[in-house]
Amino acid sequence: MKFSKDLIKLDADKTIGTMVDKLKEQVLVDLKRRGAVVGTSGGIDSAVTTALCAKAFGPDNVIGILMPDKDNSPESVSLAIELAQKFGYKYIVKDLTAALEGAECYKMRDDGFRQVFPEWSDGWKAKIVLPQNILESNRLNVYRLAIESPDGNKMEKRLPLKAYLQIVAASNLKQRMRMATVYYYAEANNYAVIGTANKNEYQQGFFVKYGDGGFDVGPIANLYKTQVFQLAKCLNVPEEIQKRTPSTETYPSEVSQAEFFFGLDFPTMDLLWLAKDNGFPAPEVASVMQLTCEQVERVWADIEQKRRTTEYLRMAPMGV
Repeated sequence: MKFSKDLIKLDADKTIGTMVDKLKEQVLVDLKRRGAVVGTSGGIDSAVTTALCAKAFGPDNVIGILMPDKDNSPESVSLAIELAQKFGYKYIVKDLTAALEGAECYKMRDDGFRQVFPEWSDGWKAKIVLPQNILESNRLNVYRLAIESPDGNKMEKRLPLKAYLQIVAASNLKQRMRMATVYYYAEANNYAVIGTANKNEYQQGFFVKYGDGGFDVGPIANLYKTQVFQLAKCLNVPEEIQKRTPSTETYPSEVSQAEFFFGLDFPTMDLLWLAKDNGFPAPEVASVMQLTCEQVERVWADIEQKRRTTEYLRMAPMGV
């Protein structure tokens, strides 16, 4: 078999049917739960996941939990509501701002911002970014903090390790608060929690342990991001969601997943990753992708490094 860009394409109808059958078996038979709870964000992954659940269990046995906080775009809530109305399942909006303030999430995170920019204040925007893109040989794989004052003044600095760890640890409280909230509604209804992580996120470690990595079933965890988009089109997910740039929805400034973690657009990364998983030689892949062998191997090395350094996130708790 020769490498081709078409290898990433799914038979969407067949894949959806298989996934729906598997969801029924896992949730109704294996877990003995009668429905599903999904944390919905107005993004593509949670949209596909809830649409699959509505097919598997019927919309009356699915609950979408919307969990915005003060950093989220209002568009996220409106799109998540539109999704629920389209597929007919119940939705609940739980604003987590007060809970996160009580846990000092914002205070600890903002203290981390001020380690880099002492002038940081409420009302400013901030995001953590990686230099793009992986295909560039001079790219330094170090995080930077980008801020913007209310008057539009933008600044960016390299993020020291201590500040980075504090900012991320504080921000991860959001994901863990969401997980606790979703499990409340799951237990109250004898439902299962359905995860929304795709292969890119789960295998490369772009999730929070015991946060968005906490779920009972992960139906799209083996799908590349571009394949999730294929299913979204087949499922007739609202166009606004399909066209939306995947975002972390974590920081006061909107930041794409490519900026914050992956460092490469999903169509390119997914094809290169598929090629690696299937043992295609770098020269053949480079020719098809119109890249150099060095660029192909650089992306492969980056994926492997992320998988290796985040393996602890996927490990079960260890006994003594």
